[in-house]
Amino acid sequence: MRIVHTSDWHLGRTFHGVDLLDDQRRALSHLAALVAEEAADAVVVAGDVYDRSVPSADAVQVYDEGLAQIAAAGAQIVVTSGNHDSATRLGAGSSFAAAGGLHLRTSIGSIADPVILTDAHGEVAVYGIPYLEPDTARRQLGIDEACGHTAVLEAAMDRVRADLAGRDARSVVVAHAFVSGAAASGSERSISVGGVETVAAEVFSGADYVALGHLHSPQRVTDTVRYSGSLLPYSFGERTHRKAVWVIDLDADGVAEVRKRELPLVRGLSSLRGTLEELLTDDRFADAEDHYVEAALTDDVRPLDAMRRLRERFPHAVHVQWDRPHAGSGIDYRSRVRGRTDAEIILSFIEDVRDEPTKGERAIIERALRDVVGEPEADATEGELALFALDAIVAESA
Repeated sequence: MRIVHTSDWHLGRTFHGVDLLDDQRRALSHLAALVAEEAADAVVVAGDVYDRSVPSADAVQVYDEGLAQIAAAGAQIVVTSGNHDSATRLGAGSSFAAAGGLHLRTSIGSIADPVILTDAHGEVAVYGIPYLEPDTARRQLGIDEACGHTAVLEAAMDRVRADLAGRDARSVVVAHAFVSGAAASGSERSISVGGVETVAAEVFSGADYVALGHLHSPQRVTDTVRYSGSLLPYSFGERTHRKAVWVIDLDADGVAEVRKRELPLVRGLSSLRGTLEELLTDDRFADAEDHYVEAALTDDVRPLDAMRRLRERFPHAVHVQWDRPHAGSGIDYRSRVRGRTDAEIILSFIEDVRDEPTKGERAIIERALRDVVGEPEADATEGELALFALDAIVAESA
């Protein structure tokens, strides 16, 4: 039997405010094409199908289209829920969906109710363990005292092993958890509120293969315990990742082979650094023109309208920041303002956040300070005078 392991689709997620649904639709089409090419019997999705518990109508439509393409490729589908999903919403209609080859395992009550697949060697039992929040799941799992992720997953696996003991079947466990020894990429949401969220791989002992979700980088914890990673990169920290799925071949004795299949790149990510003029004209940045781009500008003076100008060359630029050269002396603010006049404090502030004030701006500052000194607040501290003057500058500029 051949199974494709994927997870963390995060349908509906945005990237620095940019809607990713079109990219996700393309990625699911690539996944369906891979399933057809591999002639896979089943696809398992290890949680975080959606990015939020109440997905948008458009995200649900992309999910529906993706499932239809995978089913048309000839595979049955087993889905469990992650910490981003609403288990109840994702699992709605599970009894009817199963008739069409979509098997939803999103509740604690279904942990010991495997999806049974068959091949020439007999049965394969696929168990779905949804994301288990310890405080809310422990009582349903028969745990009376407060506990952590290890305890609830051990209790869930006890149910799996007890059911498996009564079957003559190979087994696959699909779970959403943070297993120690694996590396996070930075775009995952923590699954623990206080305490330790990681669990040992040994918790899943007894299963022939464990298909994990939650971490966004494809990686091997053990030969038979693996993360497939996310469908797309969801942070610039993932720009060097090659997104992938695992293809698992089961023979009569269990896992015969596990292969990594990289997914086609939908859109690259690039982190660029230089002056605005360099980014707009230098040929060495040409490869990033169709990428999502974050740019760190090193101009001596903060460029005006930088994002609009960047998008003339990089239409998918999503983030820009000004890294002023020689900024950051390491001196705390109190030390910087000690012994300086109000005018010097204000002029320094303007220079720090923009550039050197013009003669006209200096005149406005001096006039504003004179106006403040003539008011009852004349007894105020230097810092307060500076704030009053800044308010006067803003009012006059408006």
